[in-house]
Amino acid sequence: MKNDTINISKIVKNVSHSSDDSDYAVCWVKDEIKGVEIDGVLYPNISNSIFFLDNKVQWKLYTRDNAVNAGYLLQLSHEILSNPLLSKLHINQVRLFNSGTIPLFKLSPGIEKRTQAILEMIDELLGSHLNNKEDALISLLNTFFVYCDGQCNIKSIIEKNQTKANIVYAFKQLVDKNIVKSHEVGYYASRLNISTKYLNECVQEVLNVSSKSIIIEQLLIRSRHALKFTNRTIKEISYDLGFSTPDYFSYFFKTQTGTNPSVLRRSGSS
Repeated sequence: MKNDTINISKIVKNVSHSSDDSDYAVCWVKDEIKGVEIDGVLYPNISNSIFFLDNKVQWKLYTRDNAVNAGYLLQLSHEILSNPLLSKLHINQVRLFNSGTIPLFKLSPGIEKRTQAILEMIDELLGSHLNNKEDALISLLNTFFVYCDGQCNIKSIIEKNQTKANIVYAFKQLVDKNIVKSHEVGYYASRLNISTKYLNECVQEVLNVSSKSIIIEQLLIRSRHALKFTNRTIKEISYDLGFSTPDYFSYFFKTQTGTNPSVLRRSGSS
């Protein structure tokens, strides 16, 4: 791995990028900054968010006076993003670094600390001489992107025309906000004013998975987190996630994972 394929730096001062620079950028803003200007458009007062910026756009970060560390700026070469482990990620293929769209991810509660930990480990590894350093860096980047794909509330600045990719953006945002209300694809298709068949077609074409699998993935993410990191009972978790009965929740969880919720609960508390 070349030394300039991954660069990471703390956001402590104004930073700019011209379209002549070939690197892609990930801006993780922890503490509020004055704003991010992208192709002449200013998005003010940004905090607890991640921007993914294509190398074709011009952008600038405006920090506040006396900023100590407002977050991290991660710059990635095309070579890194072409790594087989990263290039196959749905988030890379669909949402990241796509000219014409500027994805802004508003971090879900609890994800901020994990995001910071991953970026700090990347920073530490880049300055080290450890064996298998490249594999470790790719693994951390993969974990970072997976978290963004599965656990962030997606608020994207997208084109006005209703392309299939935009419909998928909107679908995933609705699932994140309404998963407790409904686990049915038809509910979300209705909210998007399209047919269930067309929503399935969009998700299959864009992500190469089914619409139902997006809903199931979100339920499993929330289920695992609640079982391992909260004191809520399985009954409480089942109702919190919109299941009609605890028995149905247990059936769903075991069908999808091969494990009973009670088993995961015991492993999380051990």
